[in-house]
Amino acid sequence: MESKPMHGEYKVPGGKLVVADLSVDDGRLTGVRVSGDFFLEPDEALDRITGALESMPADASVGAYAQAVDASLDGATMIGFDARSVGFAVTRALGRSTAWHDHAFELVDAGPLHPPEQMALDEVLADQVGAGLRPATLRVWEWASNAVVIGSFQSLSNEVDLEAAARHDVTVVRRMSGGGAMFVEPGNTITYSLYVPSSLVEGMTFAESYAFLDAWVIRALRGLGLEAAYVPLNDIATPQGKIGGAAQKRLASGAVLHHVTMSYDLDAAKMLDILRIGREKLSDKGTVSAGKRVDPLRSQTGLSRAEIVAAMVDHFADSYGLSRVALDGATRAAMEELATTKYADPGWTGRVP
Repeated sequence: MESKPMHGEYKVPGGKLVVADLSVDDGRLTGVRVSGDFFLEPDEALDRITGALESMPADASVGAYAQAVDASLDGATMIGFDARSVGFAVTRALGRSTAWHDHAFELVDAGPLHPPEQMALDEVLADQVGAGLRPATLRVWEWASNAVVIGSFQSLSNEVDLEAAARHDVTVVRRMSGGGAMFVEPGNTITYSLYVPSSLVEGMTFAESYAFLDAWVIRALRGLGLEAAYVPLNDIATPQGKIGGAAQKRLASGAVLHHVTMSYDLDAAKMLDILRIGREKLSDKGTVSAGKRVDPLRSQTGLSRAEIVAAMVDHFADSYGLSRVALDGATRAAMEELATTKYADPGWTGRVP
């Protein structure tokens, strides 16, 4: 039995829109039509692409659809899209993956939090989204005290001078996601977290999902006059150098935690006193002049941190919709308990000594 017509769209980060219209008959694709504002040469390559998808299983993977498209190209040139973007559009038409507009995003206001609370709230909110207890959510972090946050797999002793951290009144915590260490003083960074159902990145590799989930903030920064761009695997940069980095955790519950930290105005001397950063890594961070401040967002925009955050949130709301909510009591209680039992526990912080 043939299904009713299905429609799916996928916007390539930094590229074009790909649209798939199709039906399903006895578990196979039928009536496939691919369209969009992309460029393709020669024209007849479009017929080869749709022909390759026709009769494919409706439960095939994004990679399988992409492989079929690639095999059909025969020297054709795709501009602004690729075979995998066609696969994403097909899976969206089939209802197996979702788009930004399929979710009613909330912006949760938790107020200033201490380091263990920040780590705990990330885990609690991600778990709630995975369990279907909370819609897709955006959170902009506000800090109540200084912190060094190390990645889930980093060595504590290799990354942090604990005596220097204590001297500067800095709390060291370990987050649940991988990646590198970040140094924070209230007001010197902009960090946000996205908590989304895994359906939003269905079929994407980690590299693809980083670019996809960071695309909105790249647009927001460009709107502020920065020549911002995504740099694989997980960096955001301008021609003047790196301004931020992302980390991600995919939970068994079906949620994805994606968070980004960008430098607003860092005290480089203090950061280098606390973090054990080798020269090779340092050269990639644009912080070779250790006595100076690292202030890419402040110097390149001329705006206050609050103004940049407001512009980012407004861009997200204009793009996808956003309802503001306060952190509820039950979630705050769960955060406080997890902060005490896990993220303030030296056993967790030093789990990789």
